[in-house]
Formats: sequence, C-alpha cells, structure tokens
Amino acid sequence: MSATRYLEIAERLSAELAECACIADGAPVRVLVGPDVGCVTAQVREPVLEQRFLLGDVLACRAEVELAGHRGWAMRLGDDRAAALAAAVLDAEAQSGRGPRRYRRARTERPRCGWTSWWTPRSPRW
Repeated sequence: MSATRYLEIAERLSAELAECACIADGAPVRVLVGPDVGCVTAQVREPVLEQRFLLGDVLACRAEVELAGHRGWAMRLGDDRAAALAAAVLDAEAQSGRGPRRYRRARTERPRCGWTSWWTPRSPRW
C-alpha cells in the first residue's frame, strides 16, 4: 500500500470504510491474514537533538486479503477489526484497478456511499 493511499484510507471512519468495501459484484475475497489486534512500537524523532527514541506501544489492527487475484493490506490504530478488513479490501480494489468502475456504479445506485468525497475516477491521489 502506498503512503498516499494509506493516508486516504486511514482518514476514513469505520462505518464509511465498511460501506464502501461492500462487494456488490460477487468478486471472490479471501482473507489471508487477520484481522489481528496487537501492539506496535511507536518511534519518534526528538526535535532538538534529532535523535530517535521509542515512545511506547500503540494498539493496532492489521488485515490482508486477496480480491480477484490482487492483494490488499491495511493497518489501523485501535482494535476495530471490521475497519481494518474493509481498508484491506479497498486497497486490493485499488491495486486491481476496480475502483473507478465501482465508483460510477455506487454513485448511481447508492449516492450516500461516501466514495464521492474521497475516491473519484480522476483523483490524482490514487
């Protein structure tokens, strides 16, 4: 997952991710990893001396899926397993190039999907 795509998916609310990740066309989804909850060490850089140090552990949930032969991966802070799984599905859709097609269909069938605000067919972010 690219850094830009990760930031776009990470900013979405859990309910919005779950709604957008619904598979309406029946594409096969296989869960490869998780969603697993665990701790990740947060490392920061001290601004004065510019030295790195370990700030502490944060709770995170990760998931990995395969959708139509393309892998998607996501990690979200907290223990929201559904949001991590939905984010992984969205990443797999972006990898496969299925996003714009689904966006057009979602816009005509379900105008409140939420894709209109962050996933557009010509978006330079994707």
